[in-house]
Amino acid sequence: MCLGVPCKILEIYKKDTLTMGKVDFGGVVREVCFETLPDALPGEYAIVHVGFAISKLSEADALDTLGLLKEMNDLADLEDQNQ
Repeated sequence: MCLGVPCKILEIYKKDTLTMGKVDFGGVVREVCFETLPDALPGEYAIVHVGFAISKLSEADALDTLGLLKEMNDLADLEDQNQ
């Protein structure tokens, strides 16, 4: 299964000839490619799949999804502790 993950765009810049940026995945900062989402701006939220920003989304939707992903991780941690 493939999963696109929401993130907050921290900055956008050119690296060689590509539009790249730094994003925050709920505390984890990574560099991603923004060539597929040229109208994205710092402060907005995007979905990233395999290192490429593929769509923008609202802050509310991004935070809801990040919250659900955190809950899933917390449940997995609990399950691991009970084994």
